[in-house]
Amino acid sequence: MVLAGRVTVNGQPVRDLTVRIDPERDRVRVGARVVQVPRRVVYILFHKPVNVITTSFDPEGRRTVFDFLRGAPHPLFPVGRLDRMSEGLLLLTNDGPLAHRLAHPRYHVRRVYRLRVAGAIDDARIRRFQGGVRIEGRTARPEEVTLIHRGKRTTTLEVVLQEGRNREIRRICEAQELNVERLLRIRLGPLSLRGLAAGEWRHLTETELDRLRLSVRLGTA
Repeated sequence: MVLAGRVTVNGQPVRDLTVRIDPERDRVRVGARVVQVPRRVVYILFHKPVNVITTSFDPEGRRTVFDFLRGAPHPLFPVGRLDRMSEGLLLLTNDGPLAHRLAHPRYHVRRVYRLRVAGAIDDARIRRFQGGVRIEGRTARPEEVTLIHRGKRTTTLEVVLQEGRNREIRRICEAQELNVERLLRIRLGPLSLRGLAAGEWRHLTETELDRLRLSVRLGTA
């Protein structure tokens, strides 16, 4: 078909069997029929370091999560975000339906964080923290707050959110006058950060993907 001139790439006939194409960019036809290349669906678990932007490009030239993903398939987009100074588990994918369900509050996907604040925070302040604050006309409140460690200089809490609104934990801390020293996301639904150092990434295993899809009622692949 190529030698017969029936194949076109971006509207131009191609008779050279060695011509390479980019299936993400080039439009290939055989006669009047467009050739559809099956899209590879990708799921990447990334340990975002602190002082990194969750975006594909930063006009100020700061490091972005994609600076760490050399060699990863593309295009990808993050499921939810972590602000610049927050760190931890970030899922990147090109699976739109799964990403939508993971982000939608209807599916109650738990996001688990380790929060370290300055000072020895007493139980009364922890209860006030759990009570939440009003953000943009709605009450933002953690689903669960567990004391992990209380020292003279710092207090560490485990905080569980289901919706994960923009900077929610930090905004609650600001309202409660708590100084955040570290904010680390350790779980997203059934996914765990365990085994990944800051700046490292890996593909999800088939078992992880099945559990993730089941958690938002999509069924296994």
